[in-house]
Amino acid sequence: MVDRDRDDAGRAHNSRPRDRLGRPLPPGSVGVARIPDDLDLPPQQTLTFAQQLLDDGLAFNAHEVLEAAWKNGPFAERMLWQALAQLAVGVTHIQRGNPKGARTLLTRAVTRLTEYRPADGADTYGIDHAGLISHSQALIDALDAQTPISPEELTPQLRG
Repeated sequence: MVDRDRDDAGRAHNSRPRDRLGRPLPPGSVGVARIPDDLDLPPQQTLTFAQQLLDDGLAFNAHEVLEAAWKNGPFAERMLWQALAQLAVGVTHIQRGNPKGARTLLTRAVTRLTEYRPADGADTYGIDHAGLISHSQALIDALDAQTPISPEELTPQLRG
């Protein structure tokens, strides 16, 4: 059995450094700054932080920020935050050269963004649902056509 790093609650935790695309590096390597496992930001700060990471080409880290919101936020918003996290990890798969994984995650993001309906019908936190669906679908179409995707196309705008 492999001995894994664990957090205080006994959950598996990988403390190895990671590269810009979130891939583990050998122990002792210098990687990019990690997102704390206990990150718990208000929604607007989460979106601002995730957008900054996306703009900097750090989609994997943006995924971790959005995943924290998904796991820590209200149950009624879980589908929304999960969709955003899946969009970010879909971009990560494109950055890593994994079109199949990218297509799968981007399709899940589109489905969840399409199905998410806030209880009050309002636009949640200014998130650009329609724009993100369109952006994700354009990435899926490019993957299906095996068209090169520029770095600029890998920076979805979370808010309108």
